[in-house]
Amino acid sequence: MTQTKKFDFRIVQDKQVWAAEITRRMTARKTIVSKRKTGFATEAEATVWGEKELKSFLEKLMLRNERKAKQREERTEAAASKEQAADAWRDARDIADGESADSGSFDEDSDDYASDESK
Repeated sequence: MTQTKKFDFRIVQDKQVWAAEITRRMTARKTIVSKRKTGFATEAEATVWGEKELKSFLEKLMLRNERKAKQREERTEAAASKEQAADAWRDARDIADGESADSGSFDEDSDDYASDESK
């Protein structure tokens, strides 16, 4: 299995005009063009543009990934604190109902219901 870059650039000639493309490797067989510019007179101009834009493209992508990671971390922390508050509320509710939060009297497998005893 060969190792290829996720992002790269390529130079394409269409008649007398050169084009530079920033490409993304979607799968092993499929490549997507993320950015394209045509109208270069020489291959060298297209190469310079491709290198410069690829560097800029990757920097923007890294910044975006860092932002998304920070947002994901904040969401995870908020969800954890919300779940912790919900657990505290449930424990307080159980204590207020007269049940202790850590009592072992609850048996999930028991078929004996308190309402059946009154009959």
